Amino acid sequence: MTQLSALILAGSRGRPEPVALADGVAHKSLIDVGGRPILERVIAAVRTAGIAQIIVAADEPEVVALAIRCGAEVIAPQAGPSASVAAGFARLGAPMLVTTSDHALLDGEWVRDFVAQTPADADVAILLARRDAVERALPGTQRTWLRFADGEWSGCNLFLLAQPGAQNAILAWQEVEANRKRPWRIAARLGIRTLLSYALGRLTLADAVIRLGRRLGVEARIVAAENGLAAIDVDKAGDLADVRIVIAQRM
Repeated sequence: MTQLSALILAGSRGRPEPVALADGVAHKSLIDVGGRPILERVIAAVRTAGIAQIIVAADEPEVVALAIRCGAEVIAPQAGPSASVAAGFARLGAPMLVTTSDHALLDGEWVRDFVAQTPADADVAILLARRDAVERALPGTQRTWLRFADGEWSGCNLFLLAQPGAQNAILAWQEVEANRKRPWRIAARLGIRTLLSYALGRLTLADAVIRLGRRLGVEARIVAAENGLAAIDVDKAGDLADVRIVIAQRM
């Protein structure tokens, strides 16, 4: 694999999110956790994983300034996450890691393991955590679970665009965002056999990702996170409280 680069999504949505407002900052990536802004922690974790070239997609002036102080490049975010990833991929190419600026607990070891465990033939890989692993790592946490035949899963906001063919996955992501108010168009992408298998409770998440990827012209794979904390980001006040407890225990 050629040199891995990374894109960190830190765009604003036109106004501060509630968790940022409650903490008195303009963007949640600026929230202080254990004496450091979250974005600084994310950049440090990515760098610890051995990734030298890091780009942050940001437009909030304080976030831009922080990214530059941390030694990252900055690009302007686009209209949505998928468009920002497309812009980053056009600049960096494969292989490119994608994560978010609110991934406060991110650990460089998780990134290294994710990359190492991604199958060599994958164009795209997604890190996900099983519910039992998440609840074991952080009892009582409230997440959104994906229910499949092989259990319940949570996303970890870590993606690897491993090969140039990942471009097709980005295009499909943009299509999903464009059709979020027309879910039947998204469902049509899955195909009737896949939808039926899911409805009957026979479809595993790994199989679903492979099937969908091949319908899009990419080899897509999931990687199961070994540490359930990989699924924790800062979307709400409860998440922030949990993150601060974990960081305090680490320190």
